[in-house]
Amino acid sequence: MIPAKDEAANLPSLLTEVARFHPLGEVLVVDDGSRDETSRIAGRLGCRVLRHCFNLGYGSTLLTGYHYALQHDYRYLVQIDGDGQHPPAAIEALLAPLIAGEADVVIGSRYLNGGNPETGRLRRLGALPLAWIASLWTGTRITDPTSGMQALRREAVLELCSDGFPDDFPDIDVLIHLHRKGFRLREIPVSMRPRRHGRSMHGGLRALYYFFRMAVCLLLLPVRRSSPYRRQRLSAAGS
Repeated sequence: MIPAKDEAANLPSLLTEVARFHPLGEVLVVDDGSRDETSRIAGRLGCRVLRHCFNLGYGSTLLTGYHYALQHDYRYLVQIDGDGQHPPAAIEALLAPLIAGEADVVIGSRYLNGGNPETGRLRRLGALPLAWIASLWTGTRITDPTSGMQALRREAVLELCSDGFPDDFPDIDVLIHLHRKGFRLREIPVSMRPRRHGRSMHGGLRALYYFFRMAVCLLLLPVRRSSPYRRQRLSAAGS
């Protein structure tokens, strides 16, 4: 699954690379209200495409893809961003712990094993305390809680479709939620690349809002309650 917004400049080279490791007929591009040719390019290159009529946010885009995966009975889902930063060559390594039954969610980390990618100083500085909190809370070493490169087992996808998935920045709060529900998390090292075209959703002042929002979410996690409609959502997501 590739969530994408205005990624027409990045998709051709990314999808050409993906095709070397995974059939494009099994790739879903979820277009979050792009103003460019994102949907047309993805469809022309052989991907399945879902398009939001309006921009709904990164989390909502993921959720659309999760529901699609459940409705089409996929056992595993790999998500990479449409900006070209996530190397498709790592897809097999992401899936391996799921297939072996060793994990339920696998995260591609740019920082594990001493990785030092070209990320903004503000983002890196903010990610350090989030990584420490995630590791402490889950009992698993998490070095890159903001990574959008992940592989999930169907049961984890079902959990995320059933209760209050955030519509903007689903990161450390989602990982902690999955851990609290008994899902096993694991990181693998991935050599990520600079964005090829466009701008990051974590750039500039958006990074400040992101870390503020994460701080609020973490403060609320201990008192968060499940939605009263959780049972109905589980039934709808699983059907």
